[in-house]
Amino acid sequence: MTIVLVHGNPETDAIWDDLVPELEETDVLRLSPPGFGAPIPEAFDCTMGAYTKWLVFELEKLSRPVDLLGHDWGGAHVVGVAMERPDLIRSWTTDVLGVFEPDYVWHDLAQAWQTPEVGEQAVAEMMEMPVDVAVEQYESFGITRSIAGKIHAEHGSEMGRAILALYRSAAQPAVRDAGLELAKAAERPGLALIPTEDHFCGGETLTRRSA
Repeated sequence: MTIVLVHGNPETDAIWDDLVPELEETDVLRLSPPGFGAPIPEAFDCTMGAYTKWLVFELEKLSRPVDLLGHDWGGAHVVGVAMERPDLIRSWTTDVLGVFEPDYVWHDLAQAWQTPEVGEQAVAEMMEMPVDVAVEQYESFGITRSIAGKIHAEHGSEMGRAILALYRSAAQPAVRDAGLELAKAAERPGLALIPTEDHFCGGETLTRRSA
């Protein structure tokens, strides 16, 4: 069985470097959303809906249903597929299920990105951050130095553009409305991880409620 891994923001597929060797399954595929370690195709608008369609397109290329696992925004894209195209997956796993709850409020940085001009300035500062500062920041989140360096190497204007478009397309009530269809994801076995040190995705209460 194929395991498909989808990462989030502001990351690249290097985020999985420490996990993949621990997986017993040898058939592991890492998919990088456009703008996050992969080129942005022409006419791709980097919205929440576009990323779900992108992931559906990539999964349609595979010969059989997969075990689909997503982290951060990758986890939201995974839930999108579980709701819209469960035929493409055998199971799904996400660590951001709480964002689909009606009570979810975007964190401060996301709200800054969703604000015209403020978002452009915030993203520019992040994309232009010196490597030593960026690596130190990633390490504070539990990411190893070697992986942090690989992620930082992909920072740039394309990733910045993708961040702004994605978060602005997901401003409330967008994710709240998407969550109205959440019951459809129950067609395939799903696992909602609760990252206890991640305070950006609704926490345990909202995750359990969504699950």
